Amino acid sequence: MESQNRNPQLTVALVTETYPPEVNGVAMTLGRLTAGLRQRGHRVQVVRPRQRGEATPASPSGSDANFPDLLVPGLPIPFYPGLRFGLPNADALIRHWRQQPPDIVHIATEGPLGGSALTAARRLGLPVSSGFHTNFDAYCRHYGFAWLRRPIAAHLRRFHNRCDATMAPTQSLANDLRNSGYQNVSVVSRGVDVRLFHPGRRSDALRQQWGAGVSDPVLIYVGRLAPEKNLGLAVNAFEALRRQQPGARMVFVGDGPARAALAARHRDPAFIFCGARHGDDLAMHYASADIFLFPSLTETFGNVTVEALASGLGVVAYDCAAAADLIEDGLNGCLAAPGDEAAFIAAAASLTQRPQLLAQVRNLAQASVAHLAWDRVHDRFSSLLWQLVRSSERKNHADNIFVIAPD
Repeated sequence: MESQNRNPQLTVALVTETYPPEVNGVAMTLGRLTAGLRQRGHRVQVVRPRQRGEATPASPSGSDANFPDLLVPGLPIPFYPGLRFGLPNADALIRHWRQQPPDIVHIATEGPLGGSALTAARRLGLPVSSGFHTNFDAYCRHYGFAWLRRPIAAHLRRFHNRCDATMAPTQSLANDLRNSGYQNVSVVSRGVDVRLFHPGRRSDALRQQWGAGVSDPVLIYVGRLAPEKNLGLAVNAFEALRRQQPGARMVFVGDGPARAALAARHRDPAFIFCGARHGDDLAMHYASADIFLFPSLTETFGNVTVEALASGLGVVAYDCAAAADLIEDGLNGCLAAPGDEAAFIAAAASLTQRPQLLAQVRNLAQASVAHLAWDRVHDRFSSLLWQLVRSSERKNHADNIFVIAPD
C-alpha cells in the first residue's frame, strides 16, 4: 500500500477503555484501526482494561510477540453493563514504556486509564495523539447528571489540549471542537466495510419472519438501546407512519439498558426486537429493511448511519455527526434540523408516502459512502501518526541544539 511504502515502521501504543469483542462503535472502530496499522507493517500495543472473565489478552492476527498488548485492572462502568473503565496507574505505564518505548501514544478514551497514559507519555517525552469518539458531556442529562455537563466538557477540552493532536471523525465536529477552544484538531473519518454492508444482502425470508408483505415498509434502528439514543422519537415516527400503512414494521437491532422497558411498552407484533447481531447476519438485517431511523443527538459520528447507507437504505437522521457530512437532504437521504422532532417525523413519512423518492434515495445511498472504504481511513490515520512523530523528532532535535558564544 502507498502509505506502507512511504513510511517506515511505527511502534504505536493505543490506549482505550473499550475494545473488541465488546460491541459498540468505538470498540469496532479501534479494532479496525489497529488491524489497519498492523497490515501496514506497524507494531501496535493495545493498552486496555481486562475484560470480564479474561485472564490474558487474545493474540490478534498480526500482533508482535515482542510488543504484546497490555491489560490493566478495571471496574464496571455505571449504566453500561459489560463495559469497564481502566484504573489509573501512570507509574506502571512509565515503567513499561521506559523499557519498551513506543514512537507515539494514541489515546482513544478520556477515562482514568487515558489520563494515566497521557501523564506517562508526557513524563517520558513521547508524542501523544487522541481521538474524540464520544460526547460524554451530552450523555449527562440522559442519566440524571445534567449538572455535570459543563465540568465534563471543560475536562474533555483540557485533556485533548494536552495532546499534540485530536482526531475528530467529521469536519463538522472538528469545526465545533475548534469553536469550543480545542487545539490542533484533524479529521480522520471512520470507515465502512463496503463488501459486508451491501444491498445484495436483502433477504425476503427474513422479511417474511418479520411479517412484512412485499409492499409493506420496514423501518429499522440499529445500535445501543439506551436513553441517550432518543428512541422514543423513532417509535413516534413509526406510529405516525403506521396510521397510513398498517402493514409497516419497526425493527430494533441491538441491546442495552432501555431494551426491556421498550419491549414491554410495545408488545404489538409490528415491533420486532432482534437483539445484537453481527457480521453477515447484521448486514442481512440492514439490507432487508427499507428505511433507517437514527434520532440520536449525542453522536460524534454514528457508524450505523454509514452502514445503513452502504446497505442501500433510506436514512432519516438529524443534520449532525456523520449524517451532516454524508447526506444531501432529499438526494441520498433525509435530514431534519437537530431537535426538530416534527421535521424528523415528516421526513420519515415523506419516504413512505413517495415511493419514487424512496427509490431514488436508496439508489444513491450506497455510492455516497464508497469513499469511506477502510483502506483510505487507515492510510489517513497512519499518515497523521507519522506526521506527529516527525514533528516531535524535529522539536527534540531543536531543543538539543545550543550555541556557544565566542570568546
